[in-house]
Formats: sequence, C-alpha cells, structure tokens
Amino acid sequence: MPSLTFTLPDGSRRTATAVRLLNAGYAGRSQEDVAAHVAELAEIGVPAPATTPALYPVSPYLAQQTGTVRVQHARTSGEAEWALVVDDTGDLLLTAACDHTDRELEAHGVAWSKNAGPDVLAEQAWRLADVAERIDDLRLSAWVTDAGGAERLLQDGTAAELLTPEYWSEVLRERGELEPGTVLISGTIPMLPDVDQFAAAWRVRLSDPATGEVIELAYDVVPMPEPIG
Repeated sequence: MPSLTFTLPDGSRRTATAVRLLNAGYAGRSQEDVAAHVAELAEIGVPAPATTPALYPVSPYLAQQTGTVRVQHARTSGEAEWALVVDDTGDLLLTAACDHTDRELEAHGVAWSKNAGPDVLAEQAWRLADVAERIDDLRLSAWVTDAGGAERLLQDGTAAELLTPEYWSEVLRERGELEPGTVLISGTIPMLPDVDQFAAAWRVRLSDPATGEVIELAYDVVPMPEPIG
C-alpha cells in the first residue's frame, strides 16, 4: 500500500498508509445542479449514477504524490478537488487533489474510469480541525498547460460548492471506514467553458484566504508508447 507523507504548516510531518481510496462523485452542495449535470452528461453518453451523491471505490495504489501521470491516449484529464485523509494516527487531514480520469472509459462506466488513472495528492496538508470553521471560504483552482506551454485557468471556485468534509466523514463513520489509511476525494467544481481540459500539464491549488496559506500540486501528462500487438 502506498505511504503518503504530508507536511503541516508548522513543519511537522504526518504519514498515511493508503489502504482505502474513495472518489466522491456528483457531490455538489446543490443537488438540483447535480441533476442538471447528470442530464448533460447523459447526452454525451456518460451513464447516470444510480444515486447521488455517488461514491466510487478506487484501488489504493492509485493514491499518489507524483509529478508525472502516464496516459494511454489523449482524452484524459484531471479535476480540482480536496482530499480528506485519515493519517496513521487517526487524525483527519485536508489537502489538494487531482483525480485524473479516462474520459473515453467514462462513457462505459464512471467507476472504471476512476480506476484508470491516479488520484494525485499534494505533499502539504492542514489538520481538518484547524480549518473546519471556514471550509466554505477555501478556494479550489486548477490550471492546464497546452502543448505549446501556455497555461490557462480551467476551474475556480470555493469549497462551498461541494459537500463538506464533515458530511463525508460522517458517511465514512457510518460505513465503518473512518479509519487510518482512508483517503476520500471530494468530487469537483465546474470547468470554465472554452478551455481544453485535455492538457499537457495540470496544476491544482487549495488556498485559505484567511491565512494566505496555499497547498498546491502539479504534474505533467506524458503519453505512453503505442502498444505492440
């Protein structure tokens, strides 16, 4: 199982041995907006979930702190998210994450597409208890870089658009999964129009306006060689 290491604002370090990885989906705070989004996705062939919000189990080895994501084709992309991490002491941490998803496979099954790429996590984190009272003010942003090296903003919003870490921690508690080694990825915020999500690089930031603190991750998207046979 992957061992993840996070640095807190005071310089201390926490580890989490990922034994359980879960991706929330259709996790907007407004479920009316979620229903409209489900209808839009259905028009392009993405199957509707049986219920919303959804929760997709993902292979734990896909929880990665990496600067490179290798892909099999050109139609993959990330999503700006926060991650709730139960560290090895049982403390709850919050960090930035990017769920890199196979969009071709998504049309056949969302759960399959989530298992076709990593959930990239930042190397910094906050204790959830330290930011819980201002969760809705935390800002999520994502930038993509095209093949020519130009970076553009693709996502920008607040955690108020998503179901809260408190909501998901209660779900995990009810499932008996609020245990050391659990990592839950939040679901994402809308993408801005007219920006190509199929990018050569991704950068995701989780920022706290109250303190000016920033958690950031970045990675390159690298095509794998064509298969033989």
